[in-house]
Amino acid sequence: MAIRIRRARLGASLTQAQLARHTGVNRSAVAQWERAEGATTPSVANLASIAVATKVAFEWLATGRGTRPAHDLETPAVSRAFAMDEFEAHCLDSLRRLTRTSRRLVCELLEELASKR
Repeated sequence: MAIRIRRARLGASLTQAQLARHTGVNRSAVAQWERAEGATTPSVANLASIAVATKVAFEWLATGRGTRPAHDLETPAVSRAFAMDEFEAHCLDSLRRLTRTSRRLVCELLEELASKR
């Protein structure tokens, strides 16, 4: 469920804070829901609010069955396929939310840091 919540949020181009505002919880609650370890899961009411805010089917969000959101077919699968671990997947997800100019600047910074190794 944690991965589906994250995919729904990212597909809707929402930050954790924005999703928290939509569901009436703290950002830390959203972060906990998205943790791979599954430390906490949202209540049914919060899960319904997440589905509405991210425009995904409640059944898919809750169980993984049913219609997958159109935005789930490309981006998350690609980031998971190329990421070596959860940290890299998180970085890729964050990078994709930036503007083209910001992504270019981040890449230049990474290249500069890597050249100093």
